[in-house]
Amino acid sequence: MATKKESRVEVKKTYKLFINGAFPRSESGRVFEVTAKNGDFIANPALASRKDLRDAVTAARAAQSGWSKATAYNRGQILYRIAEMLEGRADQFEVEIALTSQVTPTKAKVLVAEAIDRWVWYAGWSDKLQAVSGATNPVSGPFFNFSISEPQGVVAIASSDSFLEFIDAIAAAVVSGNTSVVLVPGGLAVPAMSFAEVLATSDLPAGVINILTGSLDELAPWAASHMDIDGFDISGIQKKKHGGLKEAGAENLKRIHSFGSGKTPARILAFMESKTVWHSVGV
Repeated sequence: MATKKESRVEVKKTYKLFINGAFPRSESGRVFEVTAKNGDFIANPALASRKDLRDAVTAARAAQSGWSKATAYNRGQILYRIAEMLEGRADQFEVEIALTSQVTPTKAKVLVAEAIDRWVWYAGWSDKLQAVSGATNPVSGPFFNFSISEPQGVVAIASSDSFLEFIDAIAAAVVSGNTSVVLVPGGLAVPAMSFAEVLATSDLPAGVINILTGSLDELAPWAASHMDIDGFDISGIQKKKHGGLKEAGAENLKRIHSFGSGKTPARILAFMESKTVWHSVGV
């Protein structure tokens, strides 16, 4: 006897946060709504809280020593692996970016291809940074004097709503050995959390990149004043709010920078510091 075909219930994706290599919900239990260009509902990503920010900074700080001590070659390999994993899911990102932003599917395809290429580009810089930023300094005396660049530590990132700029900011921060806490606004939350799945399935150590979705107006001031954050990329924040964030970050001499669009080694070097080493010349 024929039976009526049963319809199945679609498994809806739950968008959480990405902290220390895991996907926790916001401790506050809050969410916000992301809709398509036509107003259709897409998802309810987590609305991160101040507590979530503190947890992400703790994870980033714990991971920073090991990540900075990894060889430049190894960091480059891992960034290249991220590009591999992103390319394997390119179709998904093209759909999500076209749904949640004001770009066409054709433009979304171009953006994803550029994002993949950016990871490869930044991966290539990993073992070249010392040659570009380091130096042997002339001194008056029987000494060698070397300047060596090092990562600053934990870098917070306030992303714009552009997926490509989101990628630029993260790759530039971590390639030198920094760890990061990325604050993601609005509709970018959907592709950003899919990107977190790319990170979770790559060789990236837990805590190197942490992603919080929610409100920049709520999270950015806390990031600016947090005493265990060493640098802050505020490229995604409106310029009229930069002054307040820089003032909040002054207490611990936080390095706060804003960048335009496009790839540049200057963005990497902005979150590195120079250490000078003296060594006597043998007689």
